[in-house]
Amino acid sequence: MSSNFISKYNVPGPRYTSYPTVPYWDDNTFSTSAWKSSLKRSFKGNREISLYIHLPFCESLCTFCGCNKRITKKHSVETPYIETVLREWDLYLEVLEEKPIIREVHLGGGTPTFFAPENLKLLLNMLFRKAERDCKAELSFEGHPNNTTKEHLKVLAELGFRRVSYGVQDYSEKVQKAIHRIQPFQNVKNATEHAREAGFTSVGHDIIFGLPFQTKDDIIDTIEKTKQLMPDRIAFYSYAHVPWIKGNGQRGFKDSDLPGGDEKREMYETGKKMLEDAGYIEIGMDHFALKTDSLYKAVENKTLHRNFMGYTTSSGASMIGLGVSAISDSWYGFAQNEKSVETYQELIANGIIPVFRGHILNEEDLVIRKHILNLMCRLETSWAAPEDYFEELPDVLIKLREMEADGLVIFSEKGLTIPEKGRPFVRNICMAFDLRMQAQKPNTQLFSMTV
Repeated sequence: MSSNFISKYNVPGPRYTSYPTVPYWDDNTFSTSAWKSSLKRSFKGNREISLYIHLPFCESLCTFCGCNKRITKKHSVETPYIETVLREWDLYLEVLEEKPIIREVHLGGGTPTFFAPENLKLLLNMLFRKAERDCKAELSFEGHPNNTTKEHLKVLAELGFRRVSYGVQDYSEKVQKAIHRIQPFQNVKNATEHAREAGFTSVGHDIIFGLPFQTKDDIIDTIEKTKQLMPDRIAFYSYAHVPWIKGNGQRGFKDSDLPGGDEKREMYETGKKMLEDAGYIEIGMDHFALKTDSLYKAVENKTLHRNFMGYTTSSGASMIGLGVSAISDSWYGFAQNEKSVETYQELIANGIIPVFRGHILNEEDLVIRKHILNLMCRLETSWAAPEDYFEELPDVLIKLREMEADGLVIFSEKGLTIPEKGRPFVRNICMAFDLRMQAQKPNTQLFSMTV
């Protein structure tokens, strides 16, 4: 990745966990009724669903994190929150009318392991009781290495969970202090080994480059330590610095404390080579997996999918998000829950599905969404089929001509592929297809930088 490319293409851009991206959702055409109709439409063709459950509580604030969370040490919040999530599930079951088949469950946060093991067991058993469970369902959760106990792992493994992702970020003490996330290597080692002992077959580590005070040597040290544990998959991604988003807690350091574009390029290339030399295969954008992991197998089988949970191995199912701020995806529409815990709980207590914004996709959106998913998951797309062509495609291709000249995309007669050289710029390539962003250029920065 040349420094010339960094200066040319390092611009604010989405990570494309959806299309349209959230800032370009059209609230004028969205309503709770329209959202329910889109969900019924999807469910009618496929009773399989994925569940994302947002568990927002954390005992302390990590200052790199842009997620919706509530900081508290009062564990009395657990039971009322679980009761509310279960009531929300009942509201969705009324919409679906038939028993759904659960294909995938992911517990995110916040810190899911803030909750006591017995409370997680209660939550999940009650969810499963009112649905069918696919015999190959994939169940996963985000774990904090400092508070994921053997009991958490035992209980979740008994419920069928086989994948956990631990937030490592970086092992440098200086970086950890800056992001308020102190966790020694031994804690991560223990959490990883305990998960495997409990029966988890896919253990993931999240590593971030571009954090405050981070250097290339820090990346080398972190990945050398990571290689001692050989997690099954690794998310190795650029820190998303979005301090303008209200309530995300990104503070405690200055912009000048962050590595520049060339430094981040060197971190990425160094880390990528180390991971590949260790036997990891790069998957889509920012992800690496061993050949034995289901994520790699999904690439081989061309079933890799991307949504608000990141890369997943199952496609085609609707995703219902339960919990405060959770986002749902019916394929034909998106809906996001209220971000305030109190407002969320109040709406559900009144029998109202607690969505406050969303987007219903039109026919053009559906075509563009397919192309962006192809690029993000397969690094290629085609418009050979008449239904995959759209009126603005010639303009999109003109926008990509400079990237073609730089060797970042390769055109065929009715399609394009992204070579290895272009992989770091996949977000930029997707932006050329993003008709809603092209039609309404933002006046302020909405997204993190692409590199």
